[in-house]
Amino acid sequence: MSKKDLIDAVAKEAELTKDKATVAVDAVLGHIRSAMKDGNEVRIPDFGTFKVAKRKAREGRNPATGATINIPASRVPKFSPSKGLKDALN
Repeated sequence: MSKKDLIDAVAKEAELTKDKATVAVDAVLGHIRSAMKDGNEVRIPDFGTFKVAKRKAREGRNPATGATINIPASRVPKFSPSKGLKDALN
């Protein structure tokens, strides 16, 4: 499902215009992004939790040359599905 498909589904389900559905979807995604950027997790009941994980700096190898490179520490997004979502898929 693409973002456009999601907007179409929200517009149909909520009986909104596509413009208003676009604003709603963008607002939800923006707030999730903003909360994660601040290091907070976002819990959506019966769906899952969006978290920010910290990766330590580490050494890696360039596969083309075999040279050792340093990979800096970073923050990465993680998603943990809820039990309700897992049960719905199985």
